[in-house]
Amino acid sequence: MNIEELKKDHRTSYLADMLERLMRKESEIREMLAGDETLHDLAAEELKGIQEERESLEKQIEEILKKDKAEEEMTNEIVLEVRAGAGGDEASLFAWELAHMYEKFAEAQGWQWRVNYESKSDLNGYKEASFEIKGKENQNIYQKMRYETGVHRVQRIPATEKNGRVHTSTASVAVLPIKKKVLIKIDPSEFEMEYSRSGGKGGQNVNKVETAVRIIHKPTGLDVRSTNERSQLANRDKAMAILTAKLQQLEEEKEAKKYAGERKEQIGTADRSEKIRTYNFPQDRVTDHRIKKSWHNLTGIMEGGIAEIIADIEFHYIN
Repeated sequence: MNIEELKKDHRTSYLADMLERLMRKESEIREMLAGDETLHDLAAEELKGIQEERESLEKQIEEILKKDKAEEEMTNEIVLEVRAGAGGDEASLFAWELAHMYEKFAEAQGWQWRVNYESKSDLNGYKEASFEIKGKENQNIYQKMRYETGVHRVQRIPATEKNGRVHTSTASVAVLPIKKKVLIKIDPSEFEMEYSRSGGKGGQNVNKVETAVRIIHKPTGLDVRSTNERSQLANRDKAMAILTAKLQQLEEEKEAKKYAGERKEQIGTADRSEKIRTYNFPQDRVTDHRIKKSWHNLTGIMEGGIAEIIADIEFHYIN
């Protein structure tokens, strides 16, 4: 089992940490035995216990990974979200550029791209935005895009910078699979639904009826919006589908915690907040820190030329 890969999967990260500790302990005991054979009997008993624990953990990990694997492999519809992070206006501009990059890539793949919701900054960047990406039935979109989840960092000289200093800003990306088989049910008493008019260009309300929908899930605080469908019903259905995907992901994370028998912060939080990639404009370089690999031609990459990056990362994790 690849420990590093398991640690990056929100379903198995706790178990991977425990497995790593066991393997480290086993290695220490074997090193100690090599230097003092008189401890053999005592160490043998301890090694037996470690081996039993390890087998149990590996079995639990296999069960988690096996669950719904066939369905996940063929998930051809996802929601992609971008949010500006640290860096003010520059961060919001970078969030917009990331969305543009993914839209161009989706277009090149023949995927459908639709805007669910967008909140723009004063400079027309994205404070946050949500998009639906859909492919043909046999296209495995989630498998390709899932590793884009995380914090993306940009290093460049902003147009407003007078002294030529390089600034660092961030934006986060989240990728959620929209599964055909929904495993959870949402109690209507647990969410609030708000309706408003969908805004047009220039801040004008182009709709005279309240078609935009916002859903707040009270137990978790999740806030989901859909504004770009033509009817209130269509926006409500889209928002509910996104909320369901998010709650299903949380449920998987909770299940992983139950397997591990630990109560810590929500699984995946550290992984998603980790800076996974840096876009360095002065050096014309993109570096993915997880696989320690760089690519050049940033102009082409930001125009959707990320096929090689996505393929390299997918190959790294699958193999």
